[in-house]
Amino acid sequence: MARLKIAYIGGGSTRAPGTLAAFIQRGADFAGSEIVLIDLEPERLEIVRTIATKMARASGIDLKITTTTDRRAGLTDCDAVLSSFRPGGFEARRLDERIPLSQGVIGQETQGAGGFFMALRSIQVMRGIVADMEAVCPRARLFNYTNPVNIVSQAVTLHSSIQTVSLCEGPMVFPSELVRGVGLDPARLDTVMIGLNHASWTVRHLYDGADLMPILERVLESDRHAPKLPLELRRWLELSVTMGSIGASYMKYYYFRDEVLNELIAKPTTRAEDILLELPDYWTHYIEQAKSDHPVLDPARSRGGLFELELAVDVMAAVFNDRREVWTVNVPNRGAIPGLDDRLVVEVPGYCDRHGVTPLTQPALPRQVMGLTQMLAEYQWLTAEAAWGGSRRDAIRALASNPLVLSLSRAESLYNEMSAAHRAHLPAKLLEGR
Repeated sequence: MARLKIAYIGGGSTRAPGTLAAFIQRGADFAGSEIVLIDLEPERLEIVRTIATKMARASGIDLKITTTTDRRAGLTDCDAVLSSFRPGGFEARRLDERIPLSQGVIGQETQGAGGFFMALRSIQVMRGIVADMEAVCPRARLFNYTNPVNIVSQAVTLHSSIQTVSLCEGPMVFPSELVRGVGLDPARLDTVMIGLNHASWTVRHLYDGADLMPILERVLESDRHAPKLPLELRRWLELSVTMGSIGASYMKYYYFRDEVLNELIAKPTTRAEDILLELPDYWTHYIEQAKSDHPVLDPARSRGGLFELELAVDVMAAVFNDRREVWTVNVPNRGAIPGLDDRLVVEVPGYCDRHGVTPLTQPALPRQVMGLTQMLAEYQWLTAEAAWGGSRRDAIRALASNPLVLSLSRAESLYNEMSAAHRAHLPAKLLEGR
């Protein structure tokens, strides 16, 4: 098995204990390896290191866990870099959600104006990470979980030779969530989702080997006569039946935009504000477990659940141990999805072995969903370029092209207010000029 040096940027976050639990669960694949936790807060790094070290020891897993606040030192001679960080923390996410709502636009972590500013902040940090990697670990592979994962990877793959894959469990869970919600058995499901991250659609959807869509249509028709399904689930079901394809749950922001916007405006708190209230209990739990001789993470008190960023651990294991497995990945298209640019980062099944990650050729997306996908693809490219080294004008062009904005005056108004709120995390080029 591979003995690696793995840097985990974001190793002092609320998700970090669960991520280390995922590494420990797959410990045999990483026996003898070192995981360097890199973050800005030494106290939290030490809490995570203590929990992970004790859990590894209790499991009989040979993993060395170290910490540093010096990013370049932590990256030196690494084989793999796992990135999962949030520039500005949840307070920045609160602004990403709250400011757009104040201007009558959906505010969300990865979609619309909120996702756009998350991308600007994340890519600003990622430029520095990539520069450090090119200097001190140029052969390392980057496994990215920093949102928006598609736009972050788009920027890196256009501007660096660092081998990069972004990851998200969405396509592995969205169809199961839908069928479970309508009373079907996810174990009998066979699906493939492709497209863009948080904007993917099924091109295979089988239930017991037969087409799932007629089954979903019958469920929808039954619910029309005797409504039982929660509103959000019913919308998802209706969209899937209408389009003949299961879409990512995030598609509600586009196909039910007005309804969702009104609901978000009416809600007293945003998702970020809810999480901010939960954060102290996460750290109380982590501190308690760090003091224990045998730490046990409580999924209800651990951000994201018991095992976090598990897909990254699986893909790392497949690549560095030459397992020749297929996992959902976000990588440059290279012809995998017909009708999309070869250099566009897409979400597809990828073959993972010692050579890296190779996207597998897929059928075309259904025509009825391709138009929105292409709009989001152009927005993704424009945002990646603006964030990496563009001007204020480039950024406004990109924001105006987002389907949830699609207005120059609205884009300028949103950009002016949000860039001022986030100015501490943005480069001067995005704040100055026309």
